[in-house]
Amino acid sequence: MFSKLIYRHAKRSRKENLIYFATLITAVASFYIILSLGKQDIILFLREFESDAIDKLLALMPIVYLFALFLLFFLILFANQYQLNRRSKEFGLYLMLGMRKERLVLQLIAEGFITSIFALVGGILIGGFLAEIISLTVSKLVGQGIIGHQMTLSLSAIFFTIIGFLFIQFVALVILGGRLFKQEVHQLLYEQMDKKTDMGHVKGNIIHLLIGVALLGMAYWSVLAHFEELAGLLMFIALALGSLGTIFFMRGFAKILGFLAGLSERKSTKGLHTFTIRQFQENIANRSTSVAVTSILITLSIILIADGASTILNSGSDLYNRESSVYDFTVNGESERVEEFLTSENMVSYVEDLNLLEIGRMKGQGERLEDGMALSLVDWSKLREQIIMALPTSDQEQVLSGEMQSYTISSENPEALNLFGVLEIDASAPYLIPESSYNGLLEAVGEQPLNLQSDEMALYFNPDFMPMDDLDRMPVLDQILEQAANDGQRLIRIDDQTVSIRPSTPMRGLVADRSVEIHSAFIVPDPMFEQFVNTETYRSYWNFRIPQKVQEQHGLMKPMMEAKDVLTSAGFEFESYLQNFGRKLFYVVAGSYTVLYMGFLFLIIACTVLALQFLTQMKQTGRRYLTLSMLGAKRHQMKQSMQKQVLWTFLLPVSLACVSGAVGIKAMISFVMIHIEHQPLLYPIALAFACIIIVIVAIYGVAVARSADHEIDKLRWKRTID
Repeated sequence: MFSKLIYRHAKRSRKENLIYFATLITAVASFYIILSLGKQDIILFLREFESDAIDKLLALMPIVYLFALFLLFFLILFANQYQLNRRSKEFGLYLMLGMRKERLVLQLIAEGFITSIFALVGGILIGGFLAEIISLTVSKLVGQGIIGHQMTLSLSAIFFTIIGFLFIQFVALVILGGRLFKQEVHQLLYEQMDKKTDMGHVKGNIIHLLIGVALLGMAYWSVLAHFEELAGLLMFIALALGSLGTIFFMRGFAKILGFLAGLSERKSTKGLHTFTIRQFQENIANRSTSVAVTSILITLSIILIADGASTILNSGSDLYNRESSVYDFTVNGESERVEEFLTSENMVSYVEDLNLLEIGRMKGQGERLEDGMALSLVDWSKLREQIIMALPTSDQEQVLSGEMQSYTISSENPEALNLFGVLEIDASAPYLIPESSYNGLLEAVGEQPLNLQSDEMALYFNPDFMPMDDLDRMPVLDQILEQAANDGQRLIRIDDQTVSIRPSTPMRGLVADRSVEIHSAFIVPDPMFEQFVNTETYRSYWNFRIPQKVQEQHGLMKPMMEAKDVLTSAGFEFESYLQNFGRKLFYVVAGSYTVLYMGFLFLIIACTVLALQFLTQMKQTGRRYLTLSMLGAKRHQMKQSMQKQVLWTFLLPVSLACVSGAVGIKAMISFVMIHIEHQPLLYPIALAFACIIIVIVAIYGVAVARSADHEIDKLRWKRTID
């Protein structure tokens, strides 16, 4: 009998609190998805290339999970307190009929346990389905054959999801059971008298509002003007100012709503206008702090979702960008043995544009400096002077005065400053590349060979490390070199011999991934390379591409995986473009997955709190609607009034959150925390995520309005009300 009572009430509770139950299912699903991340196809694929980074990412997931549990605990505590208040008369009646308090508390915990079981089953099923959809979608988007999809079920994720969820449910129910145990029968039957809402004085409320606006203004100014300087304590102070400003603003704004209602005397008896404002005022004034907290959560949600979206927009769109990349594979090892294998029957069908890359440092003079370094054979003082002259005035003064001692290569720098920084570091002992190696690379991309003269060279800058707007031309450098050629000057000397520099050399990546990580090099005729290369630093690499015909038939990824398996079985050391691709894919996953997860979690929690808060107030003020019916108000009028209250209850914190979120996003964009490179994709993706946020808020709003409609329909109406 007792068990049937528990099950029946648990079922009724789920129906009456569908919003809360749906939120629990969503939370369980999100827990499973994030805990099963290590079993998803994309992570298993990335482990092959970025195992250390993936391990760090997966080690972060339990922390994210515990933080999410922490937030959900307070949501459960708040929601169950709402349930306790809603059923107080029912519990009081049980006590009057002789039920012991211990048994009543046990009933409350058992009902919560049954609801938790249903939420766990639904959440794990939905979470498993969504995890499979995510894996399958990523597998298809990345490329057929590169990530094989296999259905998986993470038992460890299920176990920890169940344990964590049941634990916070149990703790919350025990706390609420303790509160129920301390209440007397009359308190439960007649409910505790609502505290009179302190609306304060108009002047005091205006002061609260002005203080809130001032604190928010200070927070916005500090973030917009000094975001880059904010760190540690200063960042905490800025966040504290924004949070306090939000709380004061909500408190002041809520309490002057009555003043605004008094100004609209013309509408005071039309459509329950004044009643609607008073109800809204009481709802916000009684819970101004919690409303402010929901606004802060929505602000964080907007910023986090924007950050995650920008990561997808930038890194995601670069996944297939191979503008500077030429080769698909780079193989290391004994040159003759590697060449023999790559031209064998096993590999010939996968090899096109086979090219030997030779590279090494330039040797120095016999004499040594005090620090033990050999004297350089390169004198680039004339070129250095010309580059300094091309620098902006402020940078030029720092270089000439000796103030500039370190150099940062950045896309934010002028081209001349990047050139100067790279050559200042590399030119004394430059890397050398023979012309034949670079000509093979140029031929692979359809460019003309260099055809250098014996006293001619070209400057190479690695586009993977040197920011370039145009891979075929560097305007500042080319202008300097062309002007020198017109004036008959040679700007560089090697071993006391003047050498001319070829302008407008196309720049491309030297290898498939990271075998050669250099900023610059001298491309020199082959005899000059053999004469000046330091044999101790000499290295050689064989590069090749997947044939175009094979790509047209099977795509790029599938033959690359096959070639990878053949090279692995032969025991060669190699790298492939897959590693570059995998690294970019990791940045997308690591930079967006967790951030978007927390962003949507904050949004769902905030919406759930607003929903339950409104329904709680609806329950406490239900008798007012009966009074309105006695005064002649129609049911549809009261429902319209209630729907306006729902709209305003959600609109107030969301509006302030949009302003604060816009300030945060603007600051992050200004200081390159959020960087948008692909402007054409900005608005569609921004619109998509904005629509998702609006839809989530709208779903909660509609659900609350329907629940409130149902509560109004349940009231004991006058027979002639309609």
